[in-house]
Amino acid sequence: MAKFQLAGSYVALITPFTDDDQVDYAKIEELVDWHVAEGTNGILPCGTTGESPTLSDEETRKVIETVVKKAAGRCQVIGGGGSNCTAKAVKAAQMCKDLGCDVVLSVIPYYNKPTQDGLYAHFEAVSKVGIPIMLYNIPGRCGGGGMTSATIAKLWELPTVCCIKEATGSVDFASEIRSVCDIQIFSGDDSLVVPLMSIGGKGVVSVVANLCPRKVADLCKAMNSNDLPTAQRLHAELYKLCKAMFCETNPIPCKAAGAMMGKWKQNFRLPMTKLRAENEAPLKAALAAAGLL
Repeated sequence: MAKFQLAGSYVALITPFTDDDQVDYAKIEELVDWHVAEGTNGILPCGTTGESPTLSDEETRKVIETVVKKAAGRCQVIGGGGSNCTAKAVKAAQMCKDLGCDVVLSVIPYYNKPTQDGLYAHFEAVSKVGIPIMLYNIPGRCGGGGMTSATIAKLWELPTVCCIKEATGSVDFASEIRSVCDIQIFSGDDSLVVPLMSIGGKGVVSVVANLCPRKVADLCKAMNSNDLPTAQRLHAELYKLCKAMFCETNPIPCKAAGAMMGKWKQNFRLPMTKLRAENEAPLKAALAAAGLL
């Protein structure tokens, strides 16, 4: 059975809120159109960048539904559907499938820190839903050491496991994954796209693409077409901005930067708060360096 194929730039979409703390669905539709026009290969609503922990079940469903309907097949949609409760992760994957997502992003369980056997059993259960799965390996947010390459290789044998968002920050570990299986690897770190794609990665699940989708899409396209000079140039242009996205907890800098650009309002739901004043000037400088201000 052929695995579902992905490649290029996939934006981890922010969730815009109105001044009265409602999800701004009209702005989401506007952003989908913008990303399609700018060449983004896929949109990932309701990830951590989309403040998924603070969305109600009803809002999560409606955000994903809005993106799927507005995308209308013009780009792929990866629904954010992870949980540290296996039963809830299965239910979320089923919702993404029912809503028409191409893929579900399913994160390693956080806080309860299962063993490798538990991680395998968790994703095996999710795989039975029948929607292509992007595994999400991010030990920095979940504790523990994340999945081992052996566990990833074993999960790759499941028919619906097609790719992994690799967010350990280690190109060496990505190389280790490549040495044991052919799972499609996507960078979970914007500043590591070029090195990760140079060892066989397929693209990126990007935070900075919220701000400059064309540049990130062009960078991935350049790497996939072996145009290293173009990729190196775009990497250099974007590097400071990529690092600035984590001067505070994501998505605080991203939302603040978008507000500086006039793309949306800097509205959050607690426990996320507005960017600290001392970080405003460095963030503006990073936007300017990327040619966005």
